[in-house]
Amino acid sequence: MRHVHAFSSDALGDLDGTGVAQAIASGEVSATEAAEAALARLDAVEEHLSAVAYDDRERGLARAGQGGFTGAFAGVPSFIKNNTDLTGIPTGHGSAAVALRPADKDEPFTGELLGTGVNLLGASTLPAFGLTATTEFVDRPPTRNPWNTDYSCGASSGGSSALVAAGVVPIAHANDGGGSIRIPAAACGLVGLKPTRGRVAQALEMKDAPIDLVSNGIVSRSVRDQAHFLADLERQRAVKDLPPVGLVEGPGDRRLRIAMITAPLTGGLLDADTNRVLHETAELLETLGHRVETVPMPIERSYVDQFTEYWALLAWSIDHLGKRTIGPGFDRSKLDPFTRGLSRKFARGFWKAPTSIIGLKRATAKFRTLFDHHDLVLLPTLGHSTPEIGYLDPGGDFDEIFGRLIRYVTFTPANNSTGTPAISLPVGTDKNGLPLGMQLAGDLGAERTILEVSYELEAAQPFARIQDAPAA
Repeated sequence: MRHVHAFSSDALGDLDGTGVAQAIASGEVSATEAAEAALARLDAVEEHLSAVAYDDRERGLARAGQGGFTGAFAGVPSFIKNNTDLTGIPTGHGSAAVALRPADKDEPFTGELLGTGVNLLGASTLPAFGLTATTEFVDRPPTRNPWNTDYSCGASSGGSSALVAAGVVPIAHANDGGGSIRIPAAACGLVGLKPTRGRVAQALEMKDAPIDLVSNGIVSRSVRDQAHFLADLERQRAVKDLPPVGLVEGPGDRRLRIAMITAPLTGGLLDADTNRVLHETAELLETLGHRVETVPMPIERSYVDQFTEYWALLAWSIDHLGKRTIGPGFDRSKLDPFTRGLSRKFARGFWKAPTSIIGLKRATAKFRTLFDHHDLVLLPTLGHSTPEIGYLDPGGDFDEIFGRLIRYVTFTPANNSTGTPAISLPVGTDKNGLPLGMQLAGDLGAERTILEVSYELEAAQPFARIQDAPAA
């Protein structure tokens, strides 16, 4: 076990992204100094983390020297997740089946990300096609959790989360199709917000999908970085069908009615640490003047099967249509065992797909009844505390690994199929000293309320910092 971080008294210090941007804007540090500090930090920890899929430092340093960054994070060093096209970087999707050809153009969200002013130094790791909840592989080293390298960093935005948690960069790109921002944020002690569907540009991979599950965003160490990110995207592109968020700069005055969900939809009970932190968070919200009430999840157990059937459809599409959907040179013979197993799962019950898609769409209205009488929902990010490397091994027995995975991610998918926003906050730790995340979820367009309460929790009980945790 190794406790790994790179925080130091360099140009980045322990500043969040907003703080680094302010330091660059004031002339206290330069974009070049910030990039050089991030790269020095990367070199100090990457051998322990394996969080970078593509190192693009030369172009990043050149951009820093040229300057001219604009946006909320002007000049702030960062990384893009390696399932999102950035000109000049091969989009590898975490799989040996993908031919590594540099992208010849940016996809729409990449333009929005660059519009915030970030200086991208490379691409971060993800498991094969982002289909699982740990950033582990069968053909390369796993991406490890900097809090304890024996443990998973979560997924699918695992590389970005490991880099931010370890202090390499203050923010990094992430995206979420079933919890892939919130899961690694919870595992690595970060803030991870999945925006409302349509709040940011659509992910290229969801262009023709029957249900758009994926929202792009960032992982960060502070709530204010999430707030500045959303405000900057709103500056770039107004969204007509959603209420504006604006720049949220602190807690709101309104006291809220908050529903609390304690029972996993998959059945069973929460582990002791997750249950404890959930109830401690509810108690803290009540001391702040909010009203918290325990309610059942308003969707049926059949939702689990419907979501997993749709999830398996995505794997089947990669397996059988990869040359068209992923790109020329796709070699399905090199797919990892987990992707193949998920594809076979769909093939065994393919006739269920239309019914599952209809069921997921109907579940949206049922889930949103939570907000008929409540402003937000409090629930765990994950079904249990962070597992060790190997627990979700993509090369393991598929049925066993899949069963474990479903129990682990039981709380996150509903916000993807419904398109509703949710944030994971690092409000506690487990018996091993690893972070535990809790979610605040809202109705469509409720990011402002989510951010206001997130600020309040952050101020009332500052989030644990890796640099303060005891080393191994």
